[in-house]
Amino acid sequence: MVQTIYKQIDSNRMKAAILMLGFSVFIILVAYILVLALGYQGTGALSFVGIFLIISGLINLGSYYWSDKLVLNMSGAVSIEKKDNPELYRTVENLTIASGTPMPKIYLIDDQAPNAFATGRDPKHSAIAFTTGILNSLERLELEGVAAHELSHVKNYDTRLMSIVVILVGTVAILADLFFRSLWWGRGNDERRGGNVIIFVVGIVVAILAPIAASIIKFAISRRREFLADSSGALLTRNPEGLASALLKISSSTVSAKHANPATAHLFIINPLKGERAKSWLAGLFQTHPPVEERVEALRASIGATL
Repeated sequence: MVQTIYKQIDSNRMKAAILMLGFSVFIILVAYILVLALGYQGTGALSFVGIFLIISGLINLGSYYWSDKLVLNMSGAVSIEKKDNPELYRTVENLTIASGTPMPKIYLIDDQAPNAFATGRDPKHSAIAFTTGILNSLERLELEGVAAHELSHVKNYDTRLMSIVVILVGTVAILADLFFRSLWWGRGNDERRGGNVIIFVVGIVVAILAPIAASIIKFAISRRREFLADSSGALLTRNPEGLASALLKISSSTVSAKHANPATAHLFIINPLKGERAKSWLAGLFQTHPPVEERVEALRASIGATL
């Protein structure tokens, strides 16, 4: 089982790294094409791209440091101490000892929809939030599996990675918005564009499609990190079935989350947004999480490796 899980972890890390590298190249390419479409050439175009990326990075730096507090507030999470829920606190505490990570802050969300998420820019500034619904519906070993999954997100720096990814997606959206605003306010730039209609049309197409493509990449990275957290959590507890059973219970719940939000849905162990499940491959590109069946199958395959 351990060897199989280690292989899953290595595979998921490699695929996520490739996606992130591709994402970075994608943003630079989009910025360069849009600047060219506005009529800038050569070093001038490169300079504008560099300036934009620097300014965007400075603006988003604040979001990077404050995103965890924003997410917790949006979710209605309330910080608790050990005396408030000794069993939950001890469960997380034991897992942190086993994993060698700092104890995260524990939050509780008054919501009957069973779910949980982790946030924070690094293990020293991390938090794990559980809904009251998940505490009421899961058995001890199932809850331990969920806690291990969320702690693995923290240990693997998934919470930091996804914060960066969200910022990158926002950067692409800002690029597209600035491009269209420049077209509106800079109608007299036809002379600077030198009549290059082709690059201008390409710029418009890129400005329309780039935010969509960026979102698809974000969802792909999010799905890959869920697989990684599943396998890492199973390795931590040595009990993949506990997490597999928890995933099935949480996904089968029909209770709608009070604080469900598309902006934070990717953080939860199961997408909190309820609705008719789309089966097409196109809809799958926009899913924040892998299908539960695939996650459970991967977890139970690691059990079968020892039989």
